[in-house]
Amino acid sequence: MFRSDDRDFDACLPQLDKPVRISTLHDAQVFVRRWVIRDKDPLLKALVRRLDRVHSAESAADALGAMKAALAERGLLGSPSVGPSASPSIGSAR
Repeated sequence: MFRSDDRDFDACLPQLDKPVRISTLHDAQVFVRRWVIRDKDPLLKALVRRLDRVHSAESAADALGAMKAALAERGLLGSPSVGPSASPSIGSAR
């Protein structure tokens, strides 16, 4: 599974106070699903399907790159940070 500390990044949702730390492919899938529920954007729905079809490290990297690009395009990509972050991950938000 995707897990690399140098690839961790923070993502923001509109009207959410704290950014969410994306550390794994699963975090990215859950985040994008929640994002689609809020925004109902057809391009985001395509991103969900792309993340769900990941079957290799290369396709995971490509899908996460597309996610980062979509976040950056909308001004929702958090600043990259080094080391552990105070931002909660998707799994810890339960």
